[in-house]
Amino acid sequence: MTDARAAAGGAARPTILVVEDEAPLLTLLRYNLEKQGFRVEEAADGQEALLRVAESRPDLVLLDWMLPTLSGLEVCRQIRRRPATRNLPIIMLTARTEAQDAVRALDTGADDHIGKPFAMEALLARIRALLRRSGGAAPPPRGVLAFAGLAMDQDAHRVTREGRALHLGPTEYRLLEFLLRHPRRVFSREQILDAVWGQDIHVEPRTVDVHVRRLRRAINGPGEPDLIRTVRSAGYALDTGPDPG
Repeated sequence: MTDARAAAGGAARPTILVVEDEAPLLTLLRYNLEKQGFRVEEAADGQEALLRVAESRPDLVLLDWMLPTLSGLEVCRQIRRRPATRNLPIIMLTARTEAQDAVRALDTGADDHIGKPFAMEALLARIRALLRRSGGAAPPPRGVLAFAGLAMDQDAHRVTREGRALHLGPTEYRLLEFLLRHPRRVFSREQILDAVWGQDIHVEPRTVDVHVRRLRRAINGPGEPDLIRTVRSAGYALDTGPDPG
């Protein structure tokens, strides 16, 4: 933990520095890490990564192998040479999947190595495990949201219905999370847009209908009641009752 965070008091959220020059992957990592309660800092090249580590030591570094200016391996070497960051947890991300590449990453000083493409849940599990081993604080569990057999484990980023695992896209996950926080309450399309997409994003209200349909397909199995109620001229609700008309 950095001195500034320790001085602030309380249980600070662990900070993860993501060093990645692929913007879509960086966005995906930030979204999933912040959903798990982590603070996220970014660096797009090796030199920027070293500067950020020196300025404000993170709790863990997710480090891409192939980077502009300095490779991930060289960044790892320099982090390990400095006494202040010698024990900083590092997970190497790489599209290089040969066994010797994993060995090379670990020999350079990385604590773990995961090949691209990777399962996000597997990466999050490795992050939590490494933070536990290093003595870094893991973010506090945010609990489970539940309604009518649906359960969303926010810490594990997992959704089930009657124990059956459900697979949701990022937008459907945020939509369900919002509805689970307000069961039985009817929301208009505009209210859902503001809550799920944000007020600064321009999205057509009918986009909500598309994602509601996708969410219905994801959470409602054969023979199961539809848990999303459509209220004509009003909007949608997470509910077990029929549309009153």
